Amino acid sequence: MPELPEVETIRKTLRELVIGKTIDSVEVHWAKIIQEPDDIVQFQQLAQGQTIHDIRRKGKFLLFDLDEHVLISHLRMEGKYGVFPNEEEIALHTHVIFRMTDGTDLRYQDVRKFGTMHLYKKGTELEQKPLLLVAADPLEPEFSYSLFREKVQRSNRNIKNILLDQSVIAGLGNIYVDETLFLAGIHPLTKGAQLSDQQILLIQEAAVTTLQDAVKQGGTTIRSYVNSQGQIGMFQQKLHVYGQNNKACTACGDMIMKIKVGGRGTHYCPSCQPIL
Repeated sequence: MPELPEVETIRKTLRELVIGKTIDSVEVHWAKIIQEPDDIVQFQQLAQGQTIHDIRRKGKFLLFDLDEHVLISHLRMEGKYGVFPNEEEIALHTHVIFRMTDGTDLRYQDVRKFGTMHLYKKGTELEQKPLLLVAADPLEPEFSYSLFREKVQRSNRNIKNILLDQSVIAGLGNIYVDETLFLAGIHPLTKGAQLSDQQILLIQEAAVTTLQDAVKQGGTTIRSYVNSQGQIGMFQQKLHVYGQNNKACTACGDMIMKIKVGGRGTHYCPSCQPIL
């Protein structure tokens, strides 16, 4: 699943390709992707004639700022955007096509068809699902350490699952949670209520470091991720624990372990991240 660094990279590359373009029409080939409004014809009518003025990000969501509306897009596992000439053959798994007045298409592809789109009147997008319960991410100026600490310390869940909860901290998925906990020296099964103020601060700082570095590298390509210009990310070359099970830890030389936490494959170093 694209996480914050991948979505941020897609946002930046997509801005170069579509800002200032006007939607002439919309084709929807997989109706379940359109969540709001639930009437496909209404979605098409509301988007038609709208110009794309900016693309923002909220956690793992892309926000397309139009004249009167905001299009909220979540890529889920395999979603990706590309810009193509209108006459170019449509690739397999292309489910939504925004036909632009300049003769290009903004096409959304999704092998698993898990992605979602919501179209809301501008100014109301944060007041409704799916963004209503999405917390600030570690790179946002609005991120509050004190609020984050409070949410962590009042929870008896393990820290791995807490950090995956987008209502606690946005943008982190499996890859970057594992990398964050390694840098912070925290075992993934540690309960939130067991963590001290200093340990939670270390987690926040590690998350910022990890995400900033990953953004600089264009994200992590494990399977199929590419940005909007077809380029892969390079952060996979800098991973300390994720996907490194049975390899030597870069810090201490001990073997990286892989366990299941909440059904998710979880990687850690037993020496650098001792259980409390």
